[in-house]
Amino acid sequence: MYDVLVIGTGIAGLSAAVSAAQTGAQVALASAGKLFSGSSFYPGTWGLGLIAPVDDEDAADLADTIKRVGCGVVVPSLVDAFAHGIRPALAWLQEEVGVELMEPSSTDAASQKAFIPCFDHKHRQWRGLTRQSMQDAFTSAIDRFGIDLLERHELVDLMDRGDRLAGALFLNTATKRFAAVGARAVILATGGTSGLFGRTLTSRDVLGSVQGIALKHGCTFINIEFMQMMPGLLSPARGVIFNEKTFRYAVPHESLDRARHSTADLLEMRSGYGPFTSRLASRAVDFAIDSAGEDGWPVTMNYPKDSVPEFVQTFSSWLKDEFGVKPDTPLRLGIYAHASNGGIRINSRGETGVEGLYACGEATGGMHGADRIGGLSSANGVVFGRAAGRAAAKYARVASASSDVDASMGGTETPLKVPVQTRAIEMYNATKITGELHRLMSEHCMIRRTEDSLDAALEQIVELEETVRDIAVKPSQANDSANRSAMLYHRLNNQLLLARAMVEAMRERSESRGSHARADYPQEDPALAHPSRAFLTGRRNTLNVTIG
Repeated sequence: MYDVLVIGTGIAGLSAAVSAAQTGAQVALASAGKLFSGSSFYPGTWGLGLIAPVDDEDAADLADTIKRVGCGVVVPSLVDAFAHGIRPALAWLQEEVGVELMEPSSTDAASQKAFIPCFDHKHRQWRGLTRQSMQDAFTSAIDRFGIDLLERHELVDLMDRGDRLAGALFLNTATKRFAAVGARAVILATGGTSGLFGRTLTSRDVLGSVQGIALKHGCTFINIEFMQMMPGLLSPARGVIFNEKTFRYAVPHESLDRARHSTADLLEMRSGYGPFTSRLASRAVDFAIDSAGEDGWPVTMNYPKDSVPEFVQTFSSWLKDEFGVKPDTPLRLGIYAHASNGGIRINSRGETGVEGLYACGEATGGMHGADRIGGLSSANGVVFGRAAGRAAAKYARVASASSDVDASMGGTETPLKVPVQTRAIEMYNATKITGELHRLMSEHCMIRRTEDSLDAALEQIVELEETVRDIAVKPSQANDSANRSAMLYHRLNNQLLLARAMVEAMRERSESRGSHARADYPQEDPALAHPSRAFLTGRRNTLNVTIG
């Protein structure tokens, strides 16, 4: 039996696994895809930025700024722990894990306006995370601490024994066999909710099913309606993030709805942040991109010949080297689902309120609000991944002395036949239902939400849930096909539950606040300046959504 089972191999899961293993815990690290997956290693971005305060005074300022940018829906105590935990976590990442961090090339470069984080009001300590450095350092740490890897293991469900967790049930997608993995503590680090959408800037192993599993096991969602929608390329490359710092150099082929601002002023304002927000006038840029639909919003870049900021040069060179897109190539932009600002509610130790169950990274919420400062997604993964790893290892040490978990499961996965109580759905039907889910979430739940559109989305989600129940069958025999069909049944049920919770929260928040925009309620409502919560109650698992 493992002490700690970590599910997810982005920066949060990796940090959690290494942190737990450093205490002497026996750790397994599972992922739906290969090692080094999820949003942290998505190839459509030119790297990850991470910011940190320069000292304690700056940490206090950062906490205050997170709360302001969060528009009244953060958990203040969690924000304080987050802001003051970044510098120690960054030192740990460098000194103990061995990740080499990029720095601006000079003091002058670091002071360029482009290095001010999204939605922030000042420069912070900026560091870049490169995929190769993270892979090299974490591979070494995994070997050094003897962490067992369970690649291509998709979580089907958590396993309970009495009132505590006993581990997790996976489908090993390489062998097409179910596998039970015993563990005294489980950490969920499986990313955000973008897997429910058709057009995303995350890899497809970010499924959005684990949140549904967590909800069924007693977790609470916080601020699940808030997520980042980002401009990205539709042409000549697709699924590639657009560097918002370059908006000031964009020449639109079509006019903007300018209201009181000139097009140049709106584009300059839009250059200050990446994800869409409803609270700034430059939302007009995002609305124009969204209105262009699948054709994309056409722009040509007009970079200056001299004095191009380093941040912009890096992006331009990466775009040319990786995708063959030259600086003068006409672009077409679209709006993509990106990162989540809300998720599973945790405390500063990554505890979910369910005994033995922890969470960290983009799967969680409370430390961010309606909008999120740039560079804090990566910081969140390291800070709370490290905290969850240590807390889970401590819990496992205490639990091991009096555990009623079946130790006969051993320290590795135990192969199982298809669970007799499960149901299954054929691949063809699952693909159709998944496509319909992606379509309706993309159509109704992006940057322009209305009561009518959300009602339509909710009605269709409920119909899809009924369809899954109606067409699901009990497997007649245990084989590879039956195993995969059973996994698809569980995946769809959990994705649809998450989708329903998100839409209910979007309906409940009848206002526009940060990343949540309601066309029928374009202003903030002071009465709704509180986090939302979604949870299940009763024997029938009734979904409840509240604000306040």
